[in-house]
Amino acid sequence: MVDPAADALSLPEDWPAHPDLSLALNRMGSFDWDLDAGLMHMDRAALDVFQMDADEYDGRPESLSARVPPTEAIRLDGMVTQALKGGGAHYGAYFRIRGRDGGLRWTHTQGTIRRDETGRPHRIIGIVRDATQELAESSARIQVDADRRRQTSVVESTTAALAHARTVQDVIDVLKDSRGLEHLGAASVVMGLLEAGRIHLVADGPEDSHVPGTRYTRVDEQYPMSEVVRTLTPRFIESPEDFATSYPVLWPDISGLGITSAAYLPLIAQARPIGALGLLYSDKNGFSADDRNVLVALGSSIGQSLQRAMLFEQEHDLAEGLQQAMLPRRIPEVPGAQIAVRYRSARLGRDIGGDWYDVIPLPGGRVGAVIGDVQGHDIHAAAVMGQLRIVLRAYAAEGHSPATVMARASVFLHELDTDRFATCTYLEADLATGVVQVVRAGHVDPLLQDTDGSCRRLPVQGGMPLGLSAEFGRLDYPVTLLELDPGQSLLLYTDGLVERPGSDLDEGMQWLTALVRNGPRDLQLLADHLCEVVDERGGDDDVAILLLRRKGGYTPQTGGRLQQHVAQGDPEALSTARHMIRAAVRAWGAGERADEAELVADELITNALLHTDGGAIVTLRMLAAPERRLRVEVEDRSSALPRRREAGESGVSGRGLLLVDRLVDAWGVESRGSGKCVWSEFIIQDRAEIPATPAVNCP
Repeated sequence: MVDPAADALSLPEDWPAHPDLSLALNRMGSFDWDLDAGLMHMDRAALDVFQMDADEYDGRPESLSARVPPTEAIRLDGMVTQALKGGGAHYGAYFRIRGRDGGLRWTHTQGTIRRDETGRPHRIIGIVRDATQELAESSARIQVDADRRRQTSVVESTTAALAHARTVQDVIDVLKDSRGLEHLGAASVVMGLLEAGRIHLVADGPEDSHVPGTRYTRVDEQYPMSEVVRTLTPRFIESPEDFATSYPVLWPDISGLGITSAAYLPLIAQARPIGALGLLYSDKNGFSADDRNVLVALGSSIGQSLQRAMLFEQEHDLAEGLQQAMLPRRIPEVPGAQIAVRYRSARLGRDIGGDWYDVIPLPGGRVGAVIGDVQGHDIHAAAVMGQLRIVLRAYAAEGHSPATVMARASVFLHELDTDRFATCTYLEADLATGVVQVVRAGHVDPLLQDTDGSCRRLPVQGGMPLGLSAEFGRLDYPVTLLELDPGQSLLLYTDGLVERPGSDLDEGMQWLTALVRNGPRDLQLLADHLCEVVDERGGDDDVAILLLRRKGGYTPQTGGRLQQHVAQGDPEALSTARHMIRAAVRAWGAGERADEAELVADELITNALLHTDGGAIVTLRMLAAPERRLRVEVEDRSSALPRRREAGESGVSGRGLLLVDRLVDAWGVESRGSGKCVWSEFIIQDRAEIPATPAVNCP
């Protein structure tokens, strides 16, 4: 080893005539190397360093070759040559020599180069000393420093891993799975949590080291974990004898594990014990001050991580319990439909969301289905979700149209003391006719699965999310009308189902469509399959799923009911209402009067739109007693009653009510709050009462 920064020697000019006594006192030998003559004078102390007698050394450096290994001689010669040629004034180096016993020892030399007036080197004066002990002590210090750095690194790496631990099990996994404890030399680890005056052993390893009867222990028992919890002081057990003497109850059960020492650390958070950690060693005797400091730091880090994890789990349990309490406890049996619902909470602890679903039985064999998602992932989102679910159910049960239900829910959320908004899809399905009215408020489109298993995205007109539509005054929600055939299924879901890392929404929809297409045909199994795939895929968002399949051959005993809102200046809504009326009348077995009902309804709706300031609400009912009657109601906001008048020969108006009177079996007007309802009824004959068409024989 070269020491280029060696200090300059201070030797008298006529050295070695008057050698420095201080060198001998410090067990250093000196030499004077005449480069011109090739002779090197070495004093007695220098020869002792090389373990040579005076008669073994002839004054030439070559005679030292028996003591200097060739590789060391080459390295030392190169270093001196470089100093001479490079114009250096000093050099220093560590090199090994071989003693009389053949063993290698470290030696250190320093030299000062003397040059003449031309700069040519002609003399080297220096010292040589044994450096074996020096380097041994230095190596020991280096090893100690390395061990200290390694232990500190273990604490730092373990602390970094614990920073990602969100649950108590995560903390346990870090302790068991990380290489940190192995680097500390621990053969096994045990950890217990303080629960109601007892210590619950939540981690012990390896498995064969578990001591029966120690899963739960009292704090006042004579166990090391109990002691450190009571005293809040670490307990370092230096030897098997110390262990056996201090804990005679525990030692017989672990004496066969080869334990030589152990460290038990209290896990403290906010000056209160929450548990204890034990590290058991099989090849360690005693603990240095550095060992103790490192282990105490490790215990402090684990204690803080455990406290965070325990608080995290408490908040998660509270939030999840709140959310589960606000979701329907059971889904009602709905005649004419098969329904499956699922909810999967977010994996990230308390980061639950405001996703929800609901199924609302409605009169006349109808059913309402809701899927929604409140902004945010916290307890507040779950609380808002619960309130929204209640008001949506209430508005739907009051008999409001789907568009009105959504608009009123938006106003409610806007007036609520919150800054959250929500996306939602609400549909109302008549299971007898298959007519489905769908309203979407900023939510993802539903999927439609056909009877052959094929699946496609169902584009639905949408409005703004709940809360925002009320804030910006855009409460008109368009209604999409569709017919659901027997065996077809609708899939409603929240965005957590289609949000995939690195993919956009369209790609997620395509993925889900393929998943449904290739999934089980049974609705319950399909719902389970979707949740399983999401669990395998992972994700940070919760997921709500609602599947609705229409059964075939269903006719409600109490008749049917459909309702549709028709806004002014919305020809598409008028067309949708006509479509709904014709589909419903035919599905209810009144097809022979479908044209009449459609014509009358169209006339009444047109009158309401022309002669009032607002839109109209058209309602179809099938009344079962005392005789089957189809009832068409058109409600508006005007209190002015309609009147029948005769139209002239050239008149283009005035014929509407006359037409109604001629086509229906009964009609009338009822006051409804600030408006009115014009109704008409058609008597529907049972199929057995309809006379058969006589056969016509062609000549």
